[in-house]
Amino acid sequence: MPVDVSVVIPTRDRIASLRLTLASVLRQDDVDMEVVVVDDGSSVGISEAVSAVADPRVRSARHDRPRGPNAARNTGAAEASGRWIAFIDDDDLWAPDKLAAQLGAADAAARCWVYAGAVNIDDRLRVIHGIPPPDPEHVIASLPRYNPIPASASNVMIDAATFRRYGGFDERLRSCEEWELWLRLSREGPPAWVPRPLVAYRMHRSNAVLDVAALEEGARAIERIHGTRIDRGRFHRWIAQLCLRNGDRRAAIGHYARAALHGDAADALAEVAWLARQRLHRRGLAPAPKRPGGDPAWEALARPWLDGLATSSTGRVEGERT
Repeated sequence: MPVDVSVVIPTRDRIASLRLTLASVLRQDDVDMEVVVVDDGSSVGISEAVSAVADPRVRSARHDRPRGPNAARNTGAAEASGRWIAFIDDDDLWAPDKLAAQLGAADAAARCWVYAGAVNIDDRLRVIHGIPPPDPEHVIASLPRYNPIPASASNVMIDAATFRRYGGFDERLRSCEEWELWLRLSREGPPAWVPRPLVAYRMHRSNAVLDVAALEEGARAIERIHGTRIDRGRFHRWIAQLCLRNGDRRAAIGHYARAALHGDAADALAEVAWLARQRLHRRGLAPAPKRPGGDPAWEALARPWLDGLATSSTGRVEGERT
């Protein structure tokens, strides 16, 4: 008998963060699942780390050389036996009821894909920003212009037969691949949703330089493939937020400026002001600033399950970058 959900975790050279991600996945309640960890050509012992988990639900696959997260996700999906497939990046986290809630929502709405809400967190699992997600009708209306689904690939769960019918992630794309897949899935109609913060998207530095050229090419590919014109203001604000995730504030400010030039001035300027207040806070000259646009009540909903993870682990990834 197939399991309910196959969870696919693409990873490369990030054992510490992978352990915490696996811990959050294996805490899932009331779901019959398997976990496929796909090592995308790591130089460290990912398979040994996975074996050390000693959980029969977990197995690993490996690429002999790095092929990118799209190929890793597709490899994991090809190995999957579940009726549904859920993806999570190796530094993001799930609430214990994430999969069960999504299964219930998808079954109730008779939909073949489903998303939830999310929050952004730091390396200490502290919530730094979060707002409720848009409803499914808004998602469908917005997808041709921007990706409105928070936490992207770490959020959406897809009916396995539908995923395979649409060919999975486009391995030709070096970025925006999740957005492009959501556009294809939208042909099936709106997704189901769970309007609760069940995903935590970790914001932290990266050894890798953010490939802005690949992001630009991904955006152009979406316009070309789907015959649309994306919202460049939102696009550059998104790149700015990715720059912040990588710890590159200078590049982030540049993209906020471009976002403002493309009509997203109010939100871009608010986030630049927040960066300035953060700098004053680090120097001890101002209190810790609240990121603009956050919803305190929404953010509070994620803290109990994140605290639960923190009690079993420090949650901090020392000496490791995404």
